[in-house]
Amino acid sequence: MAIYSVWNNKGGVGKSYLTFQVASEYARTHRGQRVLVIDLCPQANSSSMLLGGILAGEHHLSQIHQGNQRSTISGYMEERIFSPYANPRSGGRFSTRVHDFNNMVPDNLYLVVGDEQLEIQASRITAATNPGPQDAWRIVHTWISDLIADIQHAWDQEQITVFIDCNPSFSIYTELALSASDRLIVPFSADGSSKRAVRAVLSLVYGVQRYPGQAQSEFFLNTQRYRMSSPQLYMYVGNRLTQASGSSAAAFKSVVNEIGDEIHAVWQSNAGLFCIHPNGAPVPANKRAFKQMFQYEVNDANTASVVSGASGIPIASLTSGKRMVLGKQVVVNQSQLDKQVPNIQQLAAAIE
Repeated sequence: MAIYSVWNNKGGVGKSYLTFQVASEYARTHRGQRVLVIDLCPQANSSSMLLGGILAGEHHLSQIHQGNQRSTISGYMEERIFSPYANPRSGGRFSTRVHDFNNMVPDNLYLVVGDEQLEIQASRITAATNPGPQDAWRIVHTWISDLIADIQHAWDQEQITVFIDCNPSFSIYTELALSASDRLIVPFSADGSSKRAVRAVLSLVYGVQRYPGQAQSEFFLNTQRYRMSSPQLYMYVGNRLTQASGSSAAAFKSVVNEIGDEIHAVWQSNAGLFCIHPNGAPVPANKRAFKQMFQYEVNDANTASVVSGASGIPIASLTSGKRMVLGKQVVVNQSQLDKQVPNIQQLAAAIE
């Protein structure tokens, strides 16, 4: 069993899109295993895509949100707010089989549905960390771990794989996601702000200091205080990268390499922050081997990317031809699919 958080301290790098694609492809290639997505982003974009896309998915989201029992992540959080320090063991009822709403995804893929109410609940979740028992902060930061354990118990499954889609902000629910995770996937785009965001990830989660005396996050300090584990860095993914010729392509590649160098420097000083994969693989002996293990790229499939997310069809299952998106006919070319599908398949194949 492995739990992956998909997070970067920057919006617009495609966390939700990547979660949708990789979870769907992993479920397709591991039909004997249940796969769970937990949508911990208040925008619920990964939920929308999984449940059918921009029209059907939003309709299904509204149906689920308006149910008598709010079977969403916010419904679970509400129960935990009322019982912050004792697990009510109710998490099993908060998973939704995605195939019941969208038959384009495998029937072994499940979802804890995202909910905009999570944003409103954030201050109440934070309040539960103090005052309270001496280790209130630690207990609250196990809520998502409890949720996963409850679902696993309800399924009577020893081996499940979990993907958590995180909000870019380093909010309390992002902290809960990271506390529950074994491994961290960091998407980034090829621009200068992504480089700063990756530095922020390294600082906020792992306490990596760029200069002596740099302030460290309360999350990092408390994980040390309570001897809680942090997710190991599993891969960093240049996501929806634009393919071009000439200087623009060179500029993109330069930023990707700079981000890779930044992360490689952390590896050189603290390799224990990284998860060697696959299990039993030799430890990378040089920068090239390091990047082969940890650095991945997902090319932008242009119209095909848009159609995949808008229609709720995983890109590995999308076919070329004419499609209707919001009443407008668009064309998906096979060349577009060929840009991205192998990248997604490679990513899913690297998940253990």
